[in-house]
Parts: sequence; structure tokens; C-alpha cells
Amino acid sequence: MTERSSDEHRDLPEQQPSPEHRPLGEKLAGMDHRLGEVAETVARLERAAAPPTPAWRRVTPGEHRWPAAVAIAAMITLQFNVPTRFSLLGWWVLPAMEAVIGVAIVIVNPMRISTFSRAVRRLSLTLIALASAANGWAAIYLVTGLVRGTEGRNAEGLLVIGGNIWVTNILIFSLWYWELDRGGPGARAQAMEPLPDFVFPQMTSPQLAHPEWEPTFGDYLYLAITNATAFSPTDTLPFSRWSKVTMGIQSLVSLTTGALIIARAVNILQ
Repeated sequence: MTERSSDEHRDLPEQQPSPEHRPLGEKLAGMDHRLGEVAETVARLERAAAPPTPAWRRVTPGEHRWPAAVAIAAMITLQFNVPTRFSLLGWWVLPAMEAVIGVAIVIVNPMRISTFSRAVRRLSLTLIALASAANGWAAIYLVTGLVRGTEGRNAEGLLVIGGNIWVTNILIFSLWYWELDRGGPGARAQAMEPLPDFVFPQMTSPQLAHPEWEPTFGDYLYLAITNATAFSPTDTLPFSRWSKVTMGIQSLVSLTTGALIIARAVNILQ
């Protein structure tokens, strides 16, 4: 009788433990696995729902060189037309130096500005600095002459010279903004600087902008024009300290020269 009971007991199938009776370690391992699957699913959904990275924050082919080259050519042409008495080193010296540097830059990088070159950027900054020195001297000479009464005897000539200096000032500051924002066009193409110095409307409202939009020279030219006419930021805001200082200097120069030229011309015509 005892042997039969023992045999019957050995023939019974092994009972698997119910979920309630599984060891705590197995339960925790199963929960971790399920939580991992849930987290992976949530991350996948978030990636699918997230908007694409805008062009100005990622690597792009870069912008064309020719808009800035045309602006440089126009700036140099205007400076060649400034009378000799308004020139710092002679009417042709600084514009000629700028022209040589501009040609060198175009030869080195004639098409797209897709890579960052420290040498090219130094040449660009030197060119803009020379233009700023030449035009700044002309503006100071004109303002001083207007205050002393030695300039502005002819309204037509005054408006031509003053307009020349004022337009040149806009081109110079547009080049400053273009070359300094986030390290310059080459650095922007490589997304080397994530934080912008100027915040354009397309950055704050990406849903209203094309996915491939990124600031180009035309945007900085518009920024310089509006700052010269409104004497304050309009739709584009300066975020870094240098951008605020630069826009402030442009506003002061534009306001001073524009107000004096217009006031003197109106006085002459009356």
C-alpha cells in the first residue's frame, strides 16, 4: 500500500507556481521589462510628434556668396564717390584696400559659404573694419562741418554727400550683423553656435516659416535698414550684448547724420 501511494505521487505532474506565488525577483524583472517597453513606445511617439529641427539649428549647405559680394561692391563704389576732404587717407586708399580684400575673398570662396574658415573670416572682418573707419571719418567730418557752418552751403550737394554716407552706413552694419551673428555665415552653416545673437520672427514662429529657412544676407540687410530708419529694433531682436551695442551705435550714427543733414537742407531751401 505504501509503495503504490509513492508511485502514484511520482506520476503526478509538477504544479507550476501561480503568479501570486512567484518569487519577488521574477515579479520585479517582469515589471521592469514592461516599463521599458512602455518607455520605448512613449519615446517613439514623442519623436514622431516632435517638429523637425529647423535649418538654422542644423548643418546646411550654406548661403550663396553673391548677395554679400554685391553689397560690398556697392559700398566700395559709394566710398569712391566721397569728396577728398571727407577721406581719411585720400579718396581712393581705403576703398582700394577694401576692393583688394573683397576680390581675394571671392577668389577663395566664390560660391556657397558652407564651411568655416578662420582666414576668410579675418579678411572679411578687416574689410568691414576698414569700411567702418572710412565712413565713420566721413560722417564725423560732415557733422563737424555742419555744426561749424563750413559744410552744407548747397542743399543738393549736402543731400548727395549725406545720402551717400547714410546708405554706406547701412551696408556696413548689415555686413557687421551678417559676419558676427553666431560666428559668421560659415559657422552658421555648420551649426557651430547654437545660441543666436539675433532672433528673427521665423525662429519664434517656426510653424509659419519654411522648414529650410535660415537667415541670409538679405535678412541682415533688412535689419540694418529698419534699424537705421526706426532707430530701434522692429521685428528682429538683439539677444547678445554685442548685438545690442552694435545696433545702438548704428541708431545713434543714423539719427545724428540724418537729423543734421535734413535740418540743414531744409534751412538752406527756406
